[in-house]
Amino acid sequence: MSEQINWCPTLEGNTLLLRPLVTKDFDALYAAASDPEIWRLHPDSNRWQRPAFETYFVKGTTEHQALAVLDRATKQIIGSSRFYDPTPHEVKIGFTFLSLPYWGGATNFELKSLMLNYAFQYVERALFEIAVGNLRSRRAIEKLGARLTAEPSEEDSHVVYEILKSKFDF
Repeated sequence: MSEQINWCPTLEGNTLLLRPLVTKDFDALYAAASDPEIWRLHPDSNRWQRPAFETYFVKGTTEHQALAVLDRATKQIIGSSRFYDPTPHEVKIGFTFLSLPYWGGATNFELKSLMLNYAFQYVERALFEIAVGNLRSRRAIEKLGARLTAEPSEEDSHVVYEILKSKFDF
């Protein structure tokens, strides 16, 4: 089933447009990602530097899974996210970042709502892998009602949260 699903769709919300990320988006997305504060709690904390960001960007565009997140009012790229590792029953959502002016408001909620509404047309569960120490991202996903699936062991570098279709109500 997941082979037939377009996991790189165009989605439109009230303030956001999500569309497939393409090679010509590099400069605009790098401009949105180049603040070190965005990556401070991330395991790849140097992603604000061009070489590390290029690796992130190339993987997303060559695997045809990355979405550009645009502010509908300005038409500017303000971040990115991805669906990845789909199975017939679940999909992971991650590799998400937003530029600093879009933190702390409704943008992340709208972004994840668009992605979850799309995903739940096809799967029963969405997973979010987040670095153990990335408390900012962990709190943001908890605000959406995600549930921690298990506490990490000492060797785990990520925790996994889930949102079930049956519990999704926004």
